[in-house]
Amino acid sequence: MKTRRFFSVFFLLVLAASLALAPVSAAEGDGGVTPPELHCEAMLLVDANTGKAVYEKNAHERMYPASLTKIMTALLVLEAVDSGQLSLDQSITATESAMEGLAADGSTAGIQAGETLTVEQLLQCMLIVSANEACNILAEQVNGSVDAFVDAMNAKAADLGCEDTHFVNATGLHDSQHYTTAWDLYRITAEAMTHEDFMRICDTARATIPATNLSEERNLYTTNYLIDTWRSLGYIYGNAHGIKTGSTDQAGHCLVSSAADGDLSLVSVALGGDRVTLEDGEIRTYSFFDTREMFKWAFDNFSYQTVLEEAELVKEVSVALSQVDHVSVHPAADVELLLPNGTDPATLERRLEVVSPADAPITAGQALGTLTLLSPEGEELATVDLLASHDVEASTLLVFGRNVHNFFSLTAVRVILVLLVVLAAALVIWKLTVGRRRYRYGHSVTRRSGGGYRGRRRR
Repeated sequence: MKTRRFFSVFFLLVLAASLALAPVSAAEGDGGVTPPELHCEAMLLVDANTGKAVYEKNAHERMYPASLTKIMTALLVLEAVDSGQLSLDQSITATESAMEGLAADGSTAGIQAGETLTVEQLLQCMLIVSANEACNILAEQVNGSVDAFVDAMNAKAADLGCEDTHFVNATGLHDSQHYTTAWDLYRITAEAMTHEDFMRICDTARATIPATNLSEERNLYTTNYLIDTWRSLGYIYGNAHGIKTGSTDQAGHCLVSSAADGDLSLVSVALGGDRVTLEDGEIRTYSFFDTREMFKWAFDNFSYQTVLEEAELVKEVSVALSQVDHVSVHPAADVELLLPNGTDPATLERRLEVVSPADAPITAGQALGTLTLLSPEGEELATVDLLASHDVEASTLLVFGRNVHNFFSLTAVRVILVLLVVLAAALVIWKLTVGRRRYRYGHSVTRRSGGGYRGRRRR
């Protein structure tokens, strides 16, 4: 008895030790790799090639976007350019109404009412130095008024699936009803990035606008510390490209950025960052600091891995209406996923949905189902069609039998058959009852009339 107790205690201790030494799962959304310490209230890092999140923190919380609003403003202006409503070299004269409602301490390029600039120059003022007046000037040109332009901004946000976004102005000046989320900002940015001119201007660190009718030459220097060190040292990041900064007292410091290294391209959103003074006297703006650290972490720890090959025969699907009883299926294409370095593809769960049995005839390449890959945490990573690997001919006899069966399985046919059976039964009953009585009485009458009374006739 004592020996059994000893071994029981021993094995319990071994089990406890093994659990204590087991690896601890990393923070939510980081794919199993522990991210650096991040300070902004909301953050999002997305694989630009797939639209999948690499990291997220409060990414669906409503936040104030400040001048990140200008990404949507630029998107609508560039759509007007693509449609032919505007052209980049088109000249626009600033109106008095475009200057109304702007904060005295807000971002500006010093544009005056009556001054004429081109659409591209106004976009440069808006995206490089975050000039508020440039937003209103362009908004009036596109939709006739700032209010109408804001309506178009909200309509576009809805079209892009932004369920937690509402705009009140084209600039990002604070309003309690002017809000969005990190995910919605990513959706808006991803759409804007489809326009080459957007990224070209956003990724410009310095630009010069020639003298206008009311101003001398302007030199523009980006507010984005990741791509230029003119205003602040310590944030420059060689892989970064654009995109837009923003800050108000209520929104904190915000940044949308992108970065690329080899075949890996990322888009980041940082909202609600503080600017603090550290013990050594360094002034740190966390929107830039966190974004740079998040990029470095992702490029160091993630890579694309082929987790499914087109040539792989995934499953044998049963076949009906043929002398062949099954057909193999394979993925429609190779599947590559951005995963933590060293991830074993075997740890990914496979969820298959196939047509079984599949009716012949079947042609090679015909889709017979799908395969979904899921992370160990159950997140859907990718879905691919499963295709038949070869042709399967149908059996004429089996097809005929199935067609006959299907025909007689139709509700209408079944109703007609029931009616016919009822009709036939009624006819038989009628024959056996009413028909027999009529025959008997009719025969009796006929016999009497032929051999009836033969008395003397009166004359």
